[in-house]
Amino acid sequence: MDLPQLQKIESAYKGKRVFLTGHTGFKGSWLLYWLHRIGAEVKGYALAPEKPQDLYPQMKGDELCQSIIADIRDRERLIKEIIDFQPDFVFHLAAQPLVRRSYEIPEETFSVNVMGTSHVLDAIKELDKPCVGVMITTDKVYENKEQNYAYRETDRLGGYDPYSASKACAELVISSYRNSFFNPINYAIHHKSIASARAGNVIGGGDWAQDRVIPDIVRALQKDETVILRNPRAVRPWQHVLDPLFGYLWLGACLLDNPRDFSEAWNFGPDQEDKRSVKELANMFIEFWGAGSYEVPDSKSMIHEAGLLILDINKSKSKLDWKPLWNSTKAIEKTVSWYKNFITISDVRTLMNRDLSSYNIEPK
Repeated sequence: MDLPQLQKIESAYKGKRVFLTGHTGFKGSWLLYWLHRIGAEVKGYALAPEKPQDLYPQMKGDELCQSIIADIRDRERLIKEIIDFQPDFVFHLAAQPLVRRSYEIPEETFSVNVMGTSHVLDAIKELDKPCVGVMITTDKVYENKEQNYAYRETDRLGGYDPYSASKACAELVISSYRNSFFNPINYAIHHKSIASARAGNVIGGGDWAQDRVIPDIVRALQKDETVILRNPRAVRPWQHVLDPLFGYLWLGACLLDNPRDFSEAWNFGPDQEDKRSVKELANMFIEFWGAGSYEVPDSKSMIHEAGLLILDINKSKSKLDWKPLWNSTKAIEKTVSWYKNFITISDVRTLMNRDLSSYNIEPK
């Protein structure tokens, strides 16, 4: 990012109170670390990390924030924690984020992703002070026709699988609350600005979740096993985790300066010509790794997963002056470097600092 944007982000968050849901997850941990680096006071609210290997315990996240381990579905607890903290910003990342798991626990997926979002917005409504809310959903909120078409923020919402549908429902909840309680026209009365950010298919160091392609590849390569690719022809808007996080932080800073004009939905993704299939992603990852192979299972999964998804990011480019800084090649190269160095460098903060420092100065 250019220096004025970096300076604006730092000035927007330094010394400010940021309430972060989902702070123990992959993206949440990266966002927590970035906010800590620029001097924000962070209070996190999330479930406990699933494994000791997860990024949050590895980076000693409890040292970086006031951490509340609780369920986003506990409305009274969540509202109390937000009211007690009196945040200047709320970033809502807590979610059940996995498509395949949503088939196993559909009711929980809808409860967490839809009602959890409603609870966060209820808490913001109870605040008697100005507050910026950035609600994170996903690139999968659109009614995906799986055609060579890049979805814009005004396109119809939908979702085949429970995860995608739950996030589309969350977008409707956000829109309803914004119109009903946080209408930009009445900002002088309520002093709240609420936007949603649609991004997904992020890659980067520190992700160990099940049923995500990069962690699955890394686990296989570390064990010298053949990588199994479930859906090699699927095309996704891959991006390094720092690119959407830059978008979230920049959106929050823009809302702080101009709450009326930016309280909308925003896409954050790669350039349209930078799309890659799972097979291409795996080939590049193995090439950068320097070893490995993959195979495609004969049996076809009965679980539906989208084969093609593309985002149109022109609105974010033109109105927010945001753009992805690392293309897919750079994102894959940086991700491989992180996991390979993780084998020998025990301090993951060193790895995170390397990526954040180079992200601020390197060209796309």
